[in-house]
Amino acid sequence: MSDQATKRPAASADARARARTWTGVSAAYRRLLSRYRTRRLLEFHLLAMAVTAVVAVSALLVSYREVVLSADGLRSQAAPAVQGVAATRLALLRADWEANRVKKELNGVPGAGESYQSQLSAADQSLSRLAERTSDDLGTINGLLDSYSTSIMNGALFYHDDKGIQKQKFEEAGSLLSRPEVGLVPRLDALQNTQMDRAERLATMGALGYTGWVVAELALLVLVLTLLSALWVLRDRCGRDYNPWLLGALVLTVALAVVPLLATTATQRHLDNARGMLTEITTVAEQTKRETNVSNTDARVTLDSAQNTVSRKSQEVRKELSAREWQNSVYYGALGGGILVVLLPAAGIGRRLNADYWRAR
Repeated sequence: MSDQATKRPAASADARARARTWTGVSAAYRRLLSRYRTRRLLEFHLLAMAVTAVVAVSALLVSYREVVLSADGLRSQAAPAVQGVAATRLALLRADWEANRVKKELNGVPGAGESYQSQLSAADQSLSRLAERTSDDLGTINGLLDSYSTSIMNGALFYHDDKGIQKQKFEEAGSLLSRPEVGLVPRLDALQNTQMDRAERLATMGALGYTGWVVAELALLVLVLTLLSALWVLRDRCGRDYNPWLLGALVLTVALAVVPLLATTATQRHLDNARGMLTEITTVAEQTKRETNVSNTDARVTLDSAQNTVSRKSQEVRKELSAREWQNSVYYGALGGGILVVLLPAAGIGRRLNADYWRAR
C-alpha cells in the first residue's frame, strides 16, 4: 500500500511537469503569433501548405518513379545483356576447347563434333537474344562468329585427313577468336564492360536521386509542422478542437513520408544484390578465359563449372529483380495520397476562411 501511494504522487508530479512544459510551449507560440490577425495566419498557413504539398509530392513521385524505372531497365535489358554476353563468351571458349580436343584426340571419330557444335549453337542463340536487349550494333560480332564457326567446323570435320589444311583452319579460327582488340572474345569483353557499366548506373542511386529524396522528405516535414501549426491556430483562435480535413491530411503526409521511402529502400536493396551477382557473373567469365588460356589440362571442368555458375547466378538475378506488384501500387497510392494532401488542407482552411472572413467582406 505504501509503495503504491508513493508511486501515485510521483506519477502525478510527472504529469503536471509535462503539462506545464506544453503550456509553456503553447504560451510562447501564442506570443510569437500574437502580432498577426487570425485571418492572415490562416491565409499564410493555407499558402504554405499548398506550396510545400506541391513541392513534396512532385519530388516524391519523381524520385520514386526513377527507382522503379531503374529496376525495370535493369530487369528487362541491362541484366539480361550482361548475362547474355557472359554466356556467349563461355560457350565460345567451350566450343574452342571441344574442337581442339576433337583435333587432338578424336580426329575422324564419328559424332565427335557434337559437343562444340552445340556450344556454337548456344553462342549464336545467346547473341540473338542479346540483340533484343541492347541497342549496340552486334553486326561485327555476328560476322566474326559466323567466320569462326565456318573455320572451326572445316578444321574439325571436313579436313581431318589433311593435316596441313586442318592446322591452317584451326589457326584461322584461333585468330578470329582471340586476336587482340579485334577478335571475337576481345569484342565481347568490350561489350561486357559496356553493359556492366550500364547495369551499374541503373542499380546505383546517384546524387540527383538522393537530392530528390532529401527535398521530398524535408518538404513533407515542413508540411507536417505547418499542419500542426494550423490545427493549433484553429483551436486557439477559432475555438475548433479538431479539423477532420487537416487531421486527414496530417495522417496522409506521415504515410507519404514513410511508405514510399521504405518501398524505395527495399527496391534499392534488390538492385544492390542484383548488381553484386552481375559482378560475380562478369568475374567468373573473365577468370575462366585466363585459366583456359594458361592450361588446357582441367579446362573442361573449369568451363563446365563456370557455365553452371553463370546459369545459376542468372536465375538468382531474375528472381531478385522479378517485378513486384506493390512497386506500382505504392506509386499510384502515393499519387492519390499526394492529390489529397494538396486538396484536404485547402478544403479545411478554405472553408473556415470562407465562413468567417471571405464571405463577410
